[in-house]
Amino acid sequence: MSQRLTIVLSAVAVIGALVLLNTLTYVRGEKSRDLEITPNRSTYHAGPTGTLALYDLLNDSGRQVMRWREAPEKLLKEPGSKVVTFVVIGPTKTEFTSDETRAVLRWVAQGGRLVLIDRGPERSLLPQSQHWKVSPVQMDYPSLTVDPSDTKQMTERVLALQPVQPTVLTRSVQSVIPSRFGSRIRIDSVPQEKNADFDDEAASKFSNAPVIHLSDTTGGLLVDYVYGAGTITLLADPYIVSNSGIVLADNVQLAINTVAPYQGLIAFDEYHQGRGITENAIAGYFSGTPVLAFAAQLAALIIFLIWTRARRFGRPLPLPQTDRRSTLEFVASMSELQERAKAYDLAIENIYSRTRRVLARYAGVDYNSSRTVIASRVASRSTVKQVELETLMQQCENAINGEPTTWRQAIDLIKRLREIEQTLGLSMRSRDMRQAVDKVTAS
Repeated sequence: MSQRLTIVLSAVAVIGALVLLNTLTYVRGEKSRDLEITPNRSTYHAGPTGTLALYDLLNDSGRQVMRWREAPEKLLKEPGSKVVTFVVIGPTKTEFTSDETRAVLRWVAQGGRLVLIDRGPERSLLPQSQHWKVSPVQMDYPSLTVDPSDTKQMTERVLALQPVQPTVLTRSVQSVIPSRFGSRIRIDSVPQEKNADFDDEAASKFSNAPVIHLSDTTGGLLVDYVYGAGTITLLADPYIVSNSGIVLADNVQLAINTVAPYQGLIAFDEYHQGRGITENAIAGYFSGTPVLAFAAQLAALIIFLIWTRARRFGRPLPLPQTDRRSTLEFVASMSELQERAKAYDLAIENIYSRTRRVLARYAGVDYNSSRTVIASRVASRSTVKQVELETLMQQCENAINGEPTTWRQAIDLIKRLREIEQTLGLSMRSRDMRQAVDKVTAS
């Protein structure tokens, strides 16, 4: 019992230590701040580099928004038929593959609207438009010391930008304050060439040159152009739509105009932010918490216990040995044998021998004295009648010597022997008494 209790307490202590360790690790991870050099642009993220504020704003204002957590190929199937605008805010944690790029561009060419909000988006998602090539150029790069929640650090020496022309994307926008790390979009005239990753016929229906909606002397900040039957919009600074920068000037208005200028379902790409539904639902729900680490450690502990369950950790111990020399067990065994053999004379002999020895000691004579001598001496010292005692002793000796005896007669003789002992005050020890009872009962 004590060994099992020790094992249980040890297991509880180990589990408690794992919980404490994972909790401390989780708290320490939570205290780590966002970095502009490694941002998290997910709509699930509430930190300064996240875009949860924009998503909630669009949702609360009555616009149709969703988090797209499936592969881009699904845009060409039934789930993507209702999507009007597909928004990719980068940098993403997972890069677009050639097949995914092909699927997105085919969806755009069929009439979809792709919005890229990134300082350096996937080049394959910015295909050439007729004789025009759109290229973002980053002017400055954040360092490890830059705090994305510090407006002064993020907008140091930055001048507000005004719309170049009144368009749907610049409606109600007076000025915009980007970060000092925002890229500038350069538009170059180049010979027309076929896109190697996309050969759909709809892509050949190119339109006019890209339209610049917001820019300064160094280049454009917001540009869009037609691709097939759809459009591609590029905003070269995600700080404008981030939780930290969306509150500056008219950044929030520009963010709404860029993402939701028209009616229809807006899908934010969470698949490439590491939130795809291909991962286990439970793992996704507990992502970022110590639950997953604790579950893995607990599973490893259980496997270890199962593996070591049949292994010996110390020297071999002998099996417990039952003491077969118990007097009571011997008496019970002998009584059973006597009962099966109907050897009532043996039962009487076992008890009479003990009683005769006690009577001889009481009479003060030798054990081998005759029954007449023993009976007379006992009668002289007590109220027991000599004839009665001598007759009882003779009947017992006759049964022992072979005279036929039934079990009832044997019980009667033993009972009378016990009455003589009680009359003389020759009561046996409790242990002897129990043995005698067992003998009589079993016989």
